[in-house]
Amino acid sequence: MTASALAILTVALSTPLVIPVQAQWLNHPTPGIPRTPDGKPNLAAPAPRAPDGKPDLSGLWNKISPKYSRNIAADLKPGEIQPGAEALVRKRKEDLGKDYMNVLCVPLGPGYSTDADSTGAEMMKIVQTPSLILILNPDLTYRQIFMDGRALETAPNPSWMGYSVGHWDGDTLVVESFGFNDRTWLDHDGHPHTEALRMTERYRRRDFGNLELDVTLSDPAVYTRPWTVSVRAELAADTELLEWVCNEKSSEVEHWIGKASDEKKSEVKVAPEILAKYVGTYEEQPRLWRLVPRVVEITVSGSTLFADMDGRGKTPLVAQSETSFSGLYGLGVEFLKGNGGPAELLVKHVSGDYRFERKK
Repeated sequence: MTASALAILTVALSTPLVIPVQAQWLNHPTPGIPRTPDGKPNLAAPAPRAPDGKPDLSGLWNKISPKYSRNIAADLKPGEIQPGAEALVRKRKEDLGKDYMNVLCVPLGPGYSTDADSTGAEMMKIVQTPSLILILNPDLTYRQIFMDGRALETAPNPSWMGYSVGHWDGDTLVVESFGFNDRTWLDHDGHPHTEALRMTERYRRRDFGNLELDVTLSDPAVYTRPWTVSVRAELAADTELLEWVCNEKSSEVEHWIGKASDEKKSEVKVAPEILAKYVGTYEEQPRLWRLVPRVVEITVSGSTLFADMDGRGKTPLVAQSETSFSGLYGLGVEFLKGNGGPAELLVKHVSGDYRFERKK
């Protein structure tokens, strides 16, 4: 099996399922929500409040985190990640992510907060009570956030999902978590953490349909400073959570024998003046992969073309021809020629080609 095929398989394992139209409750109107005159959910309506006066975060939410789901450390500077951790990330990329949690059928742990493009984590259902908040995930994992005033244990038994306590800071829910085992990655790229990881989340429901989330991570054994990433979620109205059980599939990891660097075996040389024509910013066109369009920025340095999708960080592309390249997080890229240069590019995925239009 070639590295290209393995990369496509890797992405396919984290691809949202195609849900049959007849699946139960997927088109069931959510009762009691504000609607516009044409009957659509009014996501801009004021945020609701619970009977105790606190903001009500209850609901089914689609997480939107195109940047940090892939690279949680996208905003860190060189030297702010310990060398051993950087080497481990490189190794995991070279191995095509075959030890990623969704492949091994284990929970994502702290990664659920920012993950948004894998089948078991792109949605979350929040169930809110005054003393306990539950977060349910499609892969049948859950989190308990205790709101009864208890303190976090100082030496908890490490677990997949850790331990969480919360309190209200005005209209913001603040969640402190600790006690994660070190068997999970913080993102798809493979950034590690130790059992010393502490995570602070701040949830704010801006209006009826939008939830803002700031996540601060601290793990001094791996990262030289705490840092905060911001993601958001959009209310998924008129539908329902559908379970996805990882252990029902056959991973057949023993057949994943390729390496990411195998792509270079078929690399061809492309003249710098041709590569220079591809430089620009490309925006995804309908049909979209997620709720919001992805953006790919193409740059060139010397004889190498680089792509940065959604600010995750530059990744080198490997030329397979003058117009076709591999290496975009396991995806292929093809530039389509127009008058005076490429007018668009295709991001090639196992589910089909996604069209990106050049904006500048």
